[in-house]
Amino acid sequence: MRLGAHVSIAGGIYHAFDRARSIGCETAQIFVKPNRSWGVKPLSAEDISLFKSELNSAPEHKKSIHPVVAHASYLLNLGSPDRTLWERSRNMLIVELERCEALNIPWLVIHPGSHRGTGEEAGIERISNGLSEVHKAAEGFRARILIETTAGQTNAIGHRFEQIARLIEGCYQGERLGVCFDTCHVFAAGYDIRSQSGYEATLAALDVTVGLDQVKVIHLNDSKGELGCHKDRHEHIGAGHIGLAGFWNILHDERLTILPGILETPKSADLHEDVDNLATLRRLMSLPSAAQECIMHSGGSLNERMN
Repeated sequence: MRLGAHVSIAGGIYHAFDRARSIGCETAQIFVKPNRSWGVKPLSAEDISLFKSELNSAPEHKKSIHPVVAHASYLLNLGSPDRTLWERSRNMLIVELERCEALNIPWLVIHPGSHRGTGEEAGIERISNGLSEVHKAAEGFRARILIETTAGQTNAIGHRFEQIARLIEGCYQGERLGVCFDTCHVFAAGYDIRSQSGYEATLAALDVTVGLDQVKVIHLNDSKGELGCHKDRHEHIGAGHIGLAGFWNILHDERLTILPGILETPKSADLHEDVDNLATLRRLMSLPSAAQECIMHSGGSLNERMN
């Protein structure tokens, strides 16, 4: 599995590559516009050219970062009953998908949205309708939208695999959609991925409802909350309630190793937390099967559990 992290686009979208390289990424996730603003400054021809140059043919002295994944703005809510917000969300999602297409970014991850108390059925219908309109506005695009699994926080859609399946089934050209599997969100939603049996049951449930082949990106985040807490609170790898064994399961699953694994864990300005989390994941990746039970049941620090 190629490992990376979400990195900033401050100063120019192409600067994400150097930030990703500085912390040892092999893949990366970015926003294609400022996350907390509805405003959109057009990408310049120079921005696009420099980004595509880095993406398609990294200079020999630089490490290649691929794939690059985009994440949609957190402001969007296609599940909203507020028509104005729904339309703004749909329109902004079209703009963000257009940017991905221009930059040769293959996947745009979205949070499905919240029904705001109007009920699951109504929320799913509004989200599917919104995605349908985006697809119609983006006929022929190579860039695809990935529906992210959610923790199930208040009124959120997407915390059960069946909900995601229904979103895809109800969407125009639903075959263009894929899934982003977020470990923290899945665990907080009640899927126990810590033990081998729980992990296999989770993947089996995902396969029978959505299909494992629809999963294109993995978000690697531990959970501050306990199993089934429905809280979207990320923790550093091995420091939360999922623990190292859960991540061992994912990193050693041959069905998933071709996918990019991306951190969204808390970080400070110098990004040392990303460096540490990537190192932990790579150490887990190198451990043999015999180490899994020891990791799960032993106490002590991360280093003690992995030695």
